[in-house]
Amino acid sequence: MSDTPTERPKPVRKSTLDPDTVDKLDKAISHRPEKQELLEKNILKDDTVAPALQAAREQLQRAQLEDKIDHGLQSRPKADDLVKKGILQADEAPPS
Repeated sequence: MSDTPTERPKPVRKSTLDPDTVDKLDKAISHRPEKQELLEKNILKDDTVAPALQAAREQLQRAQLEDKIDHGLQSRPKADDLVKKGILQADEAPPS
């Protein structure tokens, strides 16, 4: 017996995919968009927050946006005021 361990040959893995499929996948992967582009398009979510907090953060952001929109709608001028200022014509104003 020798003191050197015997090396086992590494098994060769055969692909279960045909070569055409492998080529298609390689091309698709090489043309996929960068992460930053996906973040900018809101396809991916920003991962700077722990996954357990992401849902809570999204709910908070949505609630803040709803409050901002509600405030904007409540503070917009009435149609009568816009007619008085000459922004709307009297026939363009919706009935109040």
